[in-house]
Amino acid sequence: MKRVLLLFIGLVMMLSAKAQFPMAMGGGSKVTVTGKITAVVLDSITRKPVDYATVALIKVKDNKSVNGAITDDKGKAVLQNVAPDQYKLTLGFMGYKTKTVMVKTTPERPDLNAGTILLSPTSGNLKEVEITGQKAMIENKVDKLVYNAEADITNAGGDATDVMRKVPMLSVDINGNVQMRGSAVRVLINGKPSGTMANSVADALKMIPAEQIKSVEVITSPSAKYDAEGSGGIINIITKKKTAEGVSGSVNASAGTRSNNGAFNLNAKTGRLSVTTSLGLNQAYPQKSSVVVLNNAVINGVNNTTSQTGYSDWSRVGYNGSGGLDYDINAYNNISSSVKYNHFSNGGPGLYEVVTNGVVSHNSRDMDMSFNNLDWNVDYKKTSKKEGEEFTLSAQLSTGRNGSDFTNIFSNPNQPDLIIKGNNTGKNNEYTVQADYTYPFSKTTTLETGMKGIFRNIISDYGQGSGQNFDYDQNVGAAYGVLAFKITPKISAKAGLRAEYTKINAAGAGNDYFNLFPSVVVSKTIKGMTTIKASYNRRVQRPSLFYLNPFRNESDVFNPVQGNPNLAPELTDNMELGYSTYIKGSVINASVFYRRTQDVIESSINPIIEGGVNKNLTTYINVGTSQSYGFNVFASYNPKPKWTLMGNFGMNTYDVTNPADHIKTGTFLNYTAFARSAYALSGGWSTELWGVINSPRRTFQGRTDKMYFYGAAVKKEILNKKATIGLNVLNPFNRDLVINTVNTTATSNQSTNIHYPLRSFGINFSYNFGKLKFTQKKKINNDDIKQGEQQGQGGIGGQGK
Repeated sequence: MKRVLLLFIGLVMMLSAKAQFPMAMGGGSKVTVTGKITAVVLDSITRKPVDYATVALIKVKDNKSVNGAITDDKGKAVLQNVAPDQYKLTLGFMGYKTKTVMVKTTPERPDLNAGTILLSPTSGNLKEVEITGQKAMIENKVDKLVYNAEADITNAGGDATDVMRKVPMLSVDINGNVQMRGSAVRVLINGKPSGTMANSVADALKMIPAEQIKSVEVITSPSAKYDAEGSGGIINIITKKKTAEGVSGSVNASAGTRSNNGAFNLNAKTGRLSVTTSLGLNQAYPQKSSVVVLNNAVINGVNNTTSQTGYSDWSRVGYNGSGGLDYDINAYNNISSSVKYNHFSNGGPGLYEVVTNGVVSHNSRDMDMSFNNLDWNVDYKKTSKKEGEEFTLSAQLSTGRNGSDFTNIFSNPNQPDLIIKGNNTGKNNEYTVQADYTYPFSKTTTLETGMKGIFRNIISDYGQGSGQNFDYDQNVGAAYGVLAFKITPKISAKAGLRAEYTKINAAGAGNDYFNLFPSVVVSKTIKGMTTIKASYNRRVQRPSLFYLNPFRNESDVFNPVQGNPNLAPELTDNMELGYSTYIKGSVINASVFYRRTQDVIESSINPIIEGGVNKNLTTYINVGTSQSYGFNVFASYNPKPKWTLMGNFGMNTYDVTNPADHIKTGTFLNYTAFARSAYALSGGWSTELWGVINSPRRTFQGRTDKMYFYGAAVKKEILNKKATIGLNVLNPFNRDLVINTVNTTATSNQSTNIHYPLRSFGINFSYNFGKLKFTQKKKINNDDIKQGEQQGQGGIGGQGK
């Protein structure tokens, strides 16, 4: 009944807004003559376009910023909805001197072509400067920070996990688990969820070749328009899906000592019809990791010890393909559809010497995991003559199947072999319908409202063929309203409220809950391009199949892993204060934040004895309440037009308490640091150096030591700049990444030492053809479930998914 009432209220909100403010003319609001200002920005030496230069429009009489734009690949900028007045055009880009041009529009001539504007490089030796017009690596926008991965030549040959390590404010462990400011995030692909992410975001990221990624958006303070999942925020990976008039595309290939990647994108447009398609491949060679695991426990007054020493030899292979159609019915109506398929598998053998209370045996293991997922989207969009008014209706089907199989063979002298097997098959079906409506009351006030329904069914056969199933249904109904408005000409605000009703049926037991998620952000422009921002929002993270699945994975018999169907969702309150500015070609972005999370979900190790053998069973529990304070600073500086220096440093506290279970971890500091230097040489050559350090990672029971990654790349443009060829290296001076983890309970401790071979060398090639023009389509975003983390490495402590 609650769900029906919620959906009805949301529908009334949308219809009421539409009735009061007609789509075509805006309900009789006062008509104001407006126009546009266009300009083309060129380098003063080479006369080549300067793309991604910032253009700010400032009113002369009060020196207030009223509009802005970014130049395209031809150096052109267009500022729309400009009221007649006298203005200053302020133009700037890293490595160039800021320039101001006076302009004026009138009611009789509201449109103005400012013509060609030349920017001068800041370098002292201008005669030797050859500007290439490369996209900025980092863009700081009002509601997000954007990392342009396609502009980073060191990404070639890697996967999405390698890309994520270089994104400001993110930290990634060796398994690919991503956090923002020490908390879990929601990861989207092209603005929408993928069923591939439903089990493990770490595994899903390994499926995506780095060459397919265009950019990564980091949204720290999502509004109520977004689904409320993701206590740390939202990460949106934009792939190289493009729409162009005619035929265009790209081919990328890389080969190396660690992995091989391939990516192909083809785009075609004729008239109103656009067609896109892509194919990605990823294959990693078997990585032989040495592993040492030691379990100690005192049970019933007796000390039990089990040690394992050996290796795992895991490999992985993945491929994905997609296709899409986009058709403009007329100037105001558009329909589009896309389908994407993903396949990924990893696993391999391992061999260990096991010593249990002085008794020696040998364990031969084999572990295989696979993922298959299909996402299909259909979207309809209607616009009107009123600038900014938009109605969209979307539907999405996501269906997937994943499997996990393991075999353990124990060999002892003069005894028959002991064989332990297990398998798990999971099926995930998800259906989503969504309607959104945006209405601008005026230039300064805009309403966004919408409704959404998500219907999930998960079945996991975890009985090793015995017919036992875990059947899980989760239905979510949501409605939201967001109002964006200006308090003063320099102060903008966006406030909203999202209502979500969740009904769960798990193995015959039902549960439902209703939540309200407010959000507010206030931004003030101090002067020019300097802004400060304050925000608050509430978020939720519902556990996914990864955390709920009661299947017991015994690929490591002494360290089994099992989900918990009784987990409660996490609820988080976030507050943030941010500052950003551009100073003489430099970019500075800083923020401080506070976060409080109830019912934090973490892994929990429990010592048990089965068959006289000491084991550590890992499951997932609601640990308690976490409070975290932190800050992040990002800066970019161009000492010369061809030289870019970039750095990011973030720190946050970790503290979990639960008086009922006597849990109090104390306060620990976590940090992540990133540095990059890129230099473009003459003749189409470019070079880069980079490094990342992640601090030790804490849980309520343990700690994983710090890790660091570093690399370099060189790239050369060939074939009239249509193609590039390059070399990449990762951790060249250290063959292995050493991962030490220690977990402690009141009666036991577990230590794991893994030497993972990370050093790699590779060669890459890319070729682009056609003239590309980007378009962005609104898609469904299911942002409401906590995604799984891949546990362990090379079969130790792995979770079947």
